[in-house]
Amino acid sequence: MIHIANPEIGEEELSCVKDVFESGMLAQGEVVKKFEDEFAEYLGAGYGKAVSNGTAALDVALKSLGIGKGDEVITSPFSFIASSNCILFQGAKPVFSDIKEDTFNLDPELVLEKIDDDTKAILAVHLFGQPADMGAFKEIAEDHDLYLIEDCAQAHGAEYDGKKVGTIGDVGTFSFYPTKNMTTGEGGMVVTDDEEIARRADLVRDHGQSEKYTHDMLGYNLRMTNIAAAIGRCQLSNLDKWNDKRIRNAEKLTESLKDIPGLTPPYVSDGVKHVFHQYVLRVEDDYPSSREELMDRLREDGVGTAVHYPMPITDQPLYAEKGYSSSDHPRTVDASKRVMSLPIHPSVSEDDIEMMIESLEV
Repeated sequence: MIHIANPEIGEEELSCVKDVFESGMLAQGEVVKKFEDEFAEYLGAGYGKAVSNGTAALDVALKSLGIGKGDEVITSPFSFIASSNCILFQGAKPVFSDIKEDTFNLDPELVLEKIDDDTKAILAVHLFGQPADMGAFKEIAEDHDLYLIEDCAQAHGAEYDGKKVGTIGDVGTFSFYPTKNMTTGEGGMVVTDDEEIARRADLVRDHGQSEKYTHDMLGYNLRMTNIAAAIGRCQLSNLDKWNDKRIRNAEKLTESLKDIPGLTPPYVSDGVKHVFHQYVLRVEDDYPSSREELMDRLREDGVGTAVHYPMPITDQPLYAEKGYSSSDHPRTVDASKRVMSLPIHPSVSEDDIEMMIESLEV
């Protein structure tokens, strides 16, 4: 079976973790600090603050910006639910805007229509590894005095106009879940160039402590362990190599798929580096079988597949009960009915790609 995801964990990671165990310092310490500094340097960011997971990174980022009750944050209905739940955590209101049909990312023109007096921020998701239109969002945020937050959970190493995502807005967040382009097992990172945002993030993740047993604000225990950071340091050193393999695999798949009617391969915007956390194609009406029938056939042939995401966030029970609806997001609804992910990770070989193409051809 060609699995939809396959974490790249080897002897290097095992050796780094062994060193942490032998040191006796398992909790947040010097290894975490080194990982934070190395990750921030890799991105070109001023500060990195490691946390326990990607959802925590989003929560800490919004708290560090002072997002709170009565504030509105515009974001995408086509994403993992953490992208909007982090807004609810603040007592703020998520405002959903529809996506672009080609990239599946937020459409800046539609976001403009959602801005009102209560809007405090735009939370742009770099979905599936493709950067959102950050030039447009940066201009909108500056014109309307809004914070710009980047959800980079699926976009480690992706670039917009030569600049790595996470460094374009006021604050960026990353997830290091095992299926991501790099992992720490579980973990996340908040990155920013703003010293005050970084200071507040440091407080929020560690009980509000400015120094030992001095608590300046209400905070949480959202720290990363040295164990996780040790894995992350090893993974970071291989990230560009792995991303290059993902991109090459994507190019091979796309080259073959363009000759198969009814399947639309991923679109890549001009001026971006798409790092293909997922390879997401659309199954159109003129394909001879339904998406579900195609997925069943692929699984029978030994190819793992997934749907990211089968339901708009606005249709999730949590949000439906709050009065949200997908009726204002036709592109998101259409995408949720058509998208399908194929394996794209670095372990996918040329033979694997040939197998996938043979299964897709009818």
